[in-house]
Amino acid sequence: MQWASKRFLRRGIVLSEVYYGDMALRQSGDMDFFVRRHDVARIQSAIRQLGYTLRVPVPEDAAEDYIASGYECAFESPAGRNLLELQWALEPHFYAVDFDMDGLFKRAVNVTVAGRRVKTPSAEDLLLGLSVHAAKHGWGRLIWLCDIAQILKQGNLNWDWVQAHARKFGIERILHVTLLLVNRLLATAIPAPIENLIRADRAARAFADEIAVAMPHGVSYEEQQISYFRLVMRLRERKMDRLRFLARSTFTPGPGEWESLRLPEVLFPLYRLVRLARLASRLARITERNKERMLGVTIKSCRVRV
Repeated sequence: MQWASKRFLRRGIVLSEVYYGDMALRQSGDMDFFVRRHDVARIQSAIRQLGYTLRVPVPEDAAEDYIASGYECAFESPAGRNLLELQWALEPHFYAVDFDMDGLFKRAVNVTVAGRRVKTPSAEDLLLGLSVHAAKHGWGRLIWLCDIAQILKQGNLNWDWVQAHARKFGIERILHVTLLLVNRLLATAIPAPIENLIRADRAARAFADEIAVAMPHGVSYEEQQISYFRLVMRLRERKMDRLRFLARSTFTPGPGEWESLRLPEVLFPLYRLVRLARLASRLARITERNKERMLGVTIKSCRVRV
């Protein structure tokens, strides 16, 4: 794979060696490779020739739709699951944070990992990408905050650029909450150039308080639960971003829709309706479970009173 260094930007193991100083100081479960969207099909083919198989097979006639609406594909090998992931976007399309991937490649920096020269996103791009990734999962794992703390310790980030692009992508609140959590949970100082701005962000401080309390209790946010949608809607500071997230999460089909019903390529637009129907069915089940839970609580309360 001599061409890989020209097209790939590695992330996982690079964090270990470049930002922690030793690959052994941070456990990596797989290898993440950023690739350009138009290279995905060709690189997938090359990886399959090496003996890897897609974890979630995508029908050939759905491949273009999958690349357009998705952001990654995971490969497995006889050695284990999810050992290699291709990513052509930083986050899923439905999350409505449209990072500039061409800019990501242009700003990439050269680093040395295990004696080999590779490209990786700039520290500023990594900071924004990892902040959004942590927020997408409700900051549920401390390791994501540790990664950001290690980036902050570099001390040479362009904070004017970081703040301007956070504002451009509508993720200022996410960035501020992340830095507040890193400060609170890991005692990492908030960078001086933006400390006053973050301290003055009441919404971000309230969110950080809420997340800091929830993390020790193992509170998690599953992507298919109503609580998750509420969390994301509250995290976005711009009304338009909230509307885009709501629309995309409602109508963007994925492997679940393709597996539930096989449609000919000419009818692919109808998968949006399949997505909507599956969401409505899931919502009905959640509502029914909540009713049963409330009924059980009421009956138990009545028994206690008697």
